[in-house]
Amino acid sequence: MNGIKLRGTGRAVPTGVVTNDDLARRMDTSDEWITSRTGIKRRYRCAAETHTDLCVRAAKAALERAGVSPADIGACIVATVTPDTVVPSAACMLQRELGLPQDIPCFDLNAACTGFVYALHTMECLLNASPRRFGLVVGAEALSRIVDWTDRSTCILFGDGAGAAVVECREDWPSIGAVLGSRGDDELLRLPGLGMGEANFLSMEGTKVFKFAVEAVPACIDAVLDKAGMTAEDVDFFVFHQANARIIDLAVRKYRIPPEKYYKNIENYGNTAAASVPLVLSELEEQGRIGPGSRMLVVAFGGGLTWGGAMIEFA
Repeated sequence: MNGIKLRGTGRAVPTGVVTNDDLARRMDTSDEWITSRTGIKRRYRCAAETHTDLCVRAAKAALERAGVSPADIGACIVATVTPDTVVPSAACMLQRELGLPQDIPCFDLNAACTGFVYALHTMECLLNASPRRFGLVVGAEALSRIVDWTDRSTCILFGDGAGAAVVECREDWPSIGAVLGSRGDDELLRLPGLGMGEANFLSMEGTKVFKFAVEAVPACIDAVLDKAGMTAEDVDFFVFHQANARIIDLAVRKYRIPPEKYYKNIENYGNTAAASVPLVLSELEEQGRIGPGSRMLVVAFGGGLTWGGAMIEFA
């Protein structure tokens, strides 16, 4: 199978900000309590912005950085669990707003926090069957809509935002070698669907999710490295889903990853689910820490339960 590489990334966040001190004025918590357990200091919250607004801004930035025209896009996937509407999909609204071709597949993908990694693999498959060689992959969430702001166990964790990547497919490039998995579980992390007769708030068994994550992350890393025939030393940068700083720290210690090879932005964003990985990629590209030739191992996990990893490169 022909492989894909990143051409350019972009991101967008809302104007609203909720700090730990803001939350401490509403409930029994403190900045120290939240920071010590999660690494989070603040998170963005949609005010006037819609989910589509975030997708459009992130996608336009990625297209501009990649130097790719909307007319050259062969497929569009938006990874999300919080679109403005179930139908039309966020991807279809993005197609309209960007003026993407009308003869391409545009759809949403729900794999929770693993969504962007799932979408990268799906895009690689789609572009192998497309006459166009570029694809647009977006991870975007408006999680503030589905968080109970009186529930300390969840509202401190999640934030809103969007990240986007333009990828290119060529026959002489290696596959990203994605490793994906799932295990059905509606107790550890749950968001009720329409018409379920429940409050439409996200619920989570935090301790159990943490235990799942600390097992899933190294399992994904090992599987990706094995599939690629590489070691951790061969990786230029490790890109982790930003769910909890302690989860990242455990992986860093296990693989002895030096500080210059990993990044945490959870302090400023919180857990942005499907937007998490592309937000990291966009910041790293903007800072010049990754670029042409960089080899990155991305890994994520989330509700479903789902998990995934891949070895991606910048063109």
